Amino acid sequence: MEHRFAENSREGLPERVKRWQQARFGMFIHWGLYAIPARGEWSQYGDGVPAEEYEQYAPQFDPTGFDAAEWVALAKAAGQKYLVITAKHHDGFCMWDTALTDYNIVKASPFGRDPIAELAAECERQGLTFGVYYSVKDWHCRDYPTRYTYRTKRHPDGFHGRPKDDADFMKYLDYMEGQLRELMTNYGRIGALWFDWYGDAFEREDERERAREIIGMVRELQPDCVVNDRLGGVGADFATSEQTIPGSGGAEPFEVCMTVAGSWGYSADDTVKEGAVLIRDLVDVAGKGGNYLLNVGPSEKGLIGEAEASSLRELGRWLEANGEAIYGTVGGPSMRWEENFAAVTRRPGREYLHVDRWPEDGRVFYNDFPRTLTSAYLLADPERTPLPVDLHHRSLMIHVPAEAPDPVANVIVLTYEALFSDLLGRNGDARGRTRSAVTAG
Repeated sequence: MEHRFAENSREGLPERVKRWQQARFGMFIHWGLYAIPARGEWSQYGDGVPAEEYEQYAPQFDPTGFDAAEWVALAKAAGQKYLVITAKHHDGFCMWDTALTDYNIVKASPFGRDPIAELAAECERQGLTFGVYYSVKDWHCRDYPTRYTYRTKRHPDGFHGRPKDDADFMKYLDYMEGQLRELMTNYGRIGALWFDWYGDAFEREDERERAREIIGMVRELQPDCVVNDRLGGVGADFATSEQTIPGSGGAEPFEVCMTVAGSWGYSADDTVKEGAVLIRDLVDVAGKGGNYLLNVGPSEKGLIGEAEASSLRELGRWLEANGEAIYGTVGGPSMRWEENFAAVTRRPGREYLHVDRWPEDGRVFYNDFPRTLTSAYLLADPERTPLPVDLHHRSLMIHVPAEAPDPVANVIVLTYEALFSDLLGRNGDARGRTRSAVTAG
């Protein structure tokens, strides 16, 4: 997807974006009626189901196993700092008590509760930032134009559950603005608004102007809320990359959204990724300066699968020991030429070398360190036992234990004082000098 920031100057990031970047890691939740057929969130589209038929899932939707406290506690155990849930996906079914349509979980299902309200309150209680996902595309609202949905050979003009020849997109945007006003007003502090799918919409200037008005309303009601780039790029605080980690970070704030399982919404046949895969993906994203939004798809009963939860907890245990190298850091240099590293992250006075291939010879080489080293140690070592380091011209040879402490990913911390050039003088040269670092930070 093309990232467009033309209408949002990046001259000095707003404080809301800086806080969001410092959090680095969040939980994404795709949950709705599509959990019942258990074939993922696009099942209505994939099966070409008319809205009248798909609506019959609503009277069956009774997720009595849903527990907001358990979901938020799992996110905390995984080390996630914010949570974003699908308030409305493409099927148009609303997961909150909206006054603008009866096609919602409170009025149309036997469940009769507002999970958005419960999750918002629980995030506030447990200290996570709460955010909502809102699909621009809507297969249920008749005023959403079919031409603005996804076109394929099966649906050459796009798919809609209740197509209408004279659909009025401006009227739909009024509906969307009203629903967003509810979400921005009735659920406490909203830290993120995650738009999804706009197709060919917002290419016309009148549509873009309405989008600006909607963003203006969001900014007025929730000034600390970050917004992604899927409203035609209007109002974007960050770019989104879906199921793919970019080759490099670039200059703009970005977030990578990926799944713990294969699908976004619950699918009975999904294979769940192991915790080691999730750890490596998080390190890769953080090393490029991005945020990582990791998705779970609860079942129709409102339960997050134990396999997904187990992988998340494994990631959380790794973060308990190594989170300093993720939260609040910035991305480091490309690791293209490094033999043992997956990534480098940084904060003032410290660099974190993420070692994913433990060296057989007991030595890790870092080829570009133009600073005065004060200590080196393994982040997971509570004693901060100093690692011997040979200093070369703008590079380091770090001596590590024969066995890797962690089987997946290890972090070496380098602390420093100043650039070599600040200490050598006008004609100084550090070429060929070696010594060992003996102090711990």
